[in-house]
Parts: sequence; structure tokens; C-alpha cells
Amino acid sequence: MKSINTFLFTLALIVGFMGNTNAQSKIAHIDTQAFIESMPSYQDAMKQIRQVEQTYQAEIDELLKEAQKKSERYKAEAPTKTDEENAMRQQEMNDMQNSIMEYNQTATRDVQKKREELMRPVLEKARNIIQETARAKGFDYVLDSTVGSGVLLADGYDLLDDAKAALSTN
Repeated sequence: MKSINTFLFTLALIVGFMGNTNAQSKIAHIDTQAFIESMPSYQDAMKQIRQVEQTYQAEIDELLKEAQKKSERYKAEAPTKTDEENAMRQQEMNDMQNSIMEYNQTATRDVQKKREELMRPVLEKARNIIQETARAKGFDYVLDSTVGSGVLLADGYDLLDDAKAALSTN
């Protein structure tokens, strides 16, 4: 009986100690997406990405126009050509279409690679500023309160304004 009472007393102390430890943790939240989008380096990166996308899109549009013109010309000339010539022209059009699709895939990969290259330092800087700001304010944990991130209620301290202020000093 005495060992049961000792066990229960020890268990109560452990639970109380753990509850006290957890109660001392300070938690803040920040909408990381809003913070990142407010960063000038993010705006610059997005501008560069849009330029790359527009360049590729213009090239693809030009290739498609060229293919369309050639297709229309071949269709108009088809009655005057032999079956063999029409088959060769059809194969040429198929090859041209495949080439445009491959170029489109390459362009998509290049844009994604550029996005990753430009966004990596932006995300790293955002993470560092959030960490520095949270430490300076004495927070142990920072939750991401971006919509869809899993935080359903964020009534605690919002670190967004502090992080933005720290951004302007960095």
C-alpha cells in the first residue's frame, strides 16, 4: 500500500512538473506566406521568374504560329501533291509538334529550376529573420498561421509586424 502511495505521489509530481515546464513555453505565430510576400527580395525574384516565363511563352507562341502556317499551307497544297509527299509532310508536322512539346517541357523545367534558385535565398532569409525576431522577443516556438497550414486558432502573439520591422533593418 505504501509503495502504491509513493508511486502515485511520484507520478503526480512528474505530471505537475511537466505541466509547469510546458506552461513556461512562449508561443507566437506568423503568417509566413504574408511575410515572405512582403519581402523586397521576393518581389524581385518573382519579377525575374515572370520575365523568364514570358520569354519562353513568346518563343513557344512563335513556334506554334509557324507550325500553324505550315499546316495550313500543306493542307491547301495537299490535293496537288502525291500521297508520298503528303505522308512526308504529315510526318514533318508530327515531328514539329513533338519538338514544340519537348521545348515546352524544357521551358517548364527551366522556369522551375530558376524559381528554386531564386526563392531558396529568400526563404532562408525569411526563416533567419523569423528565428532572430522570435529569440529577441523570448519565444520558444513559432507556429505558421498561413491559411491551410494546420493552425486552426492563432490568438497568441503575432510575430508578423516584428519580423517585418526586422526585415527593414537587415
